[in-house]
Amino acid sequence: MKHIHSGKVRDLYELDGGDILLVASDRVSVYDVSLPTPVPDKGALLTQLSAWWFDRLSHVVPNHVISTTDVPAEFAGRAVRCKPLQMIQVECIARGYLVGLGLREYRRDGAVSGVQLPSGLVEADRLPEPIFTPTTKISETGHDEFMTFGDVVNMVGKETADRLRDLTIEIYQAGAEHALKNGIIIADTKLEFGIDSDGVLTLGDEVLTSDSSRFWPADEWTPGRTQHAFDKQYVRDWSMTTGWDQTPPGPAMPPEVVEATRQRYVEVYERITGKKWDDREAV
Repeated sequence: MKHIHSGKVRDLYELDGGDILLVASDRVSVYDVSLPTPVPDKGALLTQLSAWWFDRLSHVVPNHVISTTDVPAEFAGRAVRCKPLQMIQVECIARGYLVGLGLREYRRDGAVSGVQLPSGLVEADRLPEPIFTPTTKISETGHDEFMTFGDVVNMVGKETADRLRDLTIEIYQAGAEHALKNGIIIADTKLEFGIDSDGVLTLGDEVLTSDSSRFWPADEWTPGRTQHAFDKQYVRDWSMTTGWDQTPPGPAMPPEVVEATRQRYVEVYERITGKKWDDREAV
């Protein structure tokens, strides 16, 4: 294997024959900084939840998965053998509820990514319909920055931009509908797409996980306040109580925060997939 990239959470390797090995670690990243404390089983939980969604959504869009089992033994359970993609430099975000950076933009502009929204909305309000709010993958600040749909058109062309928007909303709606039946609200999600060797637009990276989405318990949803999070928002909220300035190095998480984070990831995995998490899968 040839190591080709280390991200905040995942590592990429090139395998003999040109396939890509995407390995999810137990690292946690918030505000674009990897924290020094791992969360046990997190890489496996993300990988297996993504694999479940990739399979469920395969009729909607092609994805990069070749195999979740034909991987080196040392990475079993937390790695995916993938097709190489030429990644599109846009974070494709669908929002069904007003929260996070979307809420901040709305309070400032009454819009998110140029999408005008009704006045009077509060934190965690459900939007009239899901909206496409892309951000940059690369910026001079090192952080994601909002783009308008017109910006995406200028970057990739109208046809591809339309497809990115439509697929992002379709995947979000399909995921949100399934999750809600199991007591989970998917408030928003981030997707990444690339072009495969045949020129086909393909879903890559991860899909509808606790790292890429906001998950809330539906029976506790109350607009106008912070929601209980089954995702890494819990870690973001904790980090803000430490006095950390959101620049490297990040703060170490105490054991109780690590365990609470793990339990949230396990619970949302079990609710969405209907499978009991088995520690033997988390190699």
